[in-house]
Amino acid sequence: MPNSIKAAEKVFHGVAVSPGVGQGKALVLGKPSHSSVKIQTISEAHVTVEIQRFERALVLTRQQLIEVQKKLSERTGGEHDSIFEAHLLVLDDPELNNEVLRLIQSQHCNAEFAYHSVAERYASSLAAVEDDYLRERAGDMRDIASRVLNNLRGNGDEADLRHVLKEPCIIVAHDLAPSQTAQMDHDKVLGFATDVGSRTSHTAIMARSMEIPAVVGLKTITSEISTGDFVLLDGVNGVIIINPSARTLAEYGQLEAQQESLHDKLRELQHEPAITADGHRITLSGNVEHADDAQAIIDCGAEGIGLFRSEYLFINQAELPTEEEQFQAYHKAAAALKPAPVVIRTLDLGGDKFRSHTDVPDEMNPFLGWRAIRFCLEEQEVFRAQLRAILRASVVGNVKLMYPMISGLEELIRANALLDECRGELRAAKIPFDENMEVGIMIETPSAALTADALAKRAKFFSIGTNDLIQYSLAVDRTNEKIAHLYEPTHPAIVRLIKLTVDAAHKAGHWAGVCGEMAGELHLVPLLLGLGVDELSAAPPTVPQIKFLIRQLKMSEASQLAAFALQCESSAEILDRCKALARQSAPQLFP
Repeated sequence: MPNSIKAAEKVFHGVAVSPGVGQGKALVLGKPSHSSVKIQTISEAHVTVEIQRFERALVLTRQQLIEVQKKLSERTGGEHDSIFEAHLLVLDDPELNNEVLRLIQSQHCNAEFAYHSVAERYASSLAAVEDDYLRERAGDMRDIASRVLNNLRGNGDEADLRHVLKEPCIIVAHDLAPSQTAQMDHDKVLGFATDVGSRTSHTAIMARSMEIPAVVGLKTITSEISTGDFVLLDGVNGVIIINPSARTLAEYGQLEAQQESLHDKLRELQHEPAITADGHRITLSGNVEHADDAQAIIDCGAEGIGLFRSEYLFINQAELPTEEEQFQAYHKAAAALKPAPVVIRTLDLGGDKFRSHTDVPDEMNPFLGWRAIRFCLEEQEVFRAQLRAILRASVVGNVKLMYPMISGLEELIRANALLDECRGELRAAKIPFDENMEVGIMIETPSAALTADALAKRAKFFSIGTNDLIQYSLAVDRTNEKIAHLYEPTHPAIVRLIKLTVDAAHKAGHWAGVCGEMAGELHLVPLLLGLGVDELSAAPPTVPQIKFLIRQLKMSEASQLAAFALQCESSAEILDRCKALARQSAPQLFP
């Protein structure tokens, strides 16, 4: 054990954002070197060359971000692709980039100075606003700017952590950009700690999905730790310990042994069904965004794809994907998982997701605007191509289609009418498809939940998108930290809307699932089961733990929990009961 362990133990408390324990040598990263960029005057003749340098740097940065996004998607089932879609939109912002070009032309300055000046002004403006969500976007802006500047200087590798990680370590930094976190792997990164950050930051969210222990908000940790110090990081309790004592190491050694034993048990359950301790069967599926993610579904032990987010075939593409390209992607996923079901959600563009080749008008509130099924019913040429592609892929025999953001019966009737027309076109062309393909809808709006009985007459299944259902029902933007405490999955209204939806589906002889974040929250799984949910679909990395919990849980106790929740008036009391039952059923999951 390193000699530094003999020194006095020091304990620092921060915010726990990703569970797990890591111990090893610290690697302290310095702050980015772009705090100031010197101006260099260029000649009139050199302006065109400088502009070309800038444009090449943008192209290279785009390639790097897409590669980072692809690798992260392979590891997390595409759960966080939207983070990098947002980064790419910032990178391609015409207003910002045109301002850089004007600065180069008018001041005859180098591209580094021009881009840094404009990007930092944008970032500083964002950092100064009161809204926490917009302040967080300042960090994203600086992440992108750092990459562009590195590429302008020919130092593109500086943003790549893989080039500085020579051995396994605990990373300590003032802050970490999402693109840096996305490059981490368990072989080299045992955990990370930062001076700043919050539980809802992009970096923290990705750390949880990648199962990398992390503590943020430690304020001065970079000045307290030196590279080479031996540290222990506790991502469960939000603690980092410098020079841990033998007693501390022994205590944490027991915790790590328990965690390793749990991982072994989870691996053993990979091919086992999700059946409660008293014999109730639940379908456990995974959420994905790419056809290649089918392997992640197999590896995690899920029973198919409960949500294929098809919009990621459209976002940040130079051209619209053709019907044939879509068919190939859907068919590939279905064939890889046959006979397990593959539920393909039709385009959910809008809100925080746009495709680069569409002029989407600015909206005061895009989450309540022209998005999802509303977009598709207006852009019928795009919608028809997707419907035909899904129908053609259904020939495999395990494909189901699902419309997003249905708010009322008229939208469902119009969508189904277009689908029937596409069926007729394929029949006329003698192109085979599954005549019995199930068609369902996502329940994401209060209006859909309240009219679920009518919708169930024209849909074969429901999948509850709890993220939107909660924010629309409670009028809470879940990305706004100022009101994040009001985003309550256990709010009595949400519990009752879920129950109303499930009952309407069952009365019509259909199944009802949940594919939102609630499905992946371990302590909420018992509540969902008790409310009668038939299927849970979550990010592949979370599936093994959910399955373990289900197999330890008694359905009779889950039903009692749901009965309590349906008559309870307090979100906090419902949440406490949920946590208590989850811990009681599977204490190994809650160290």
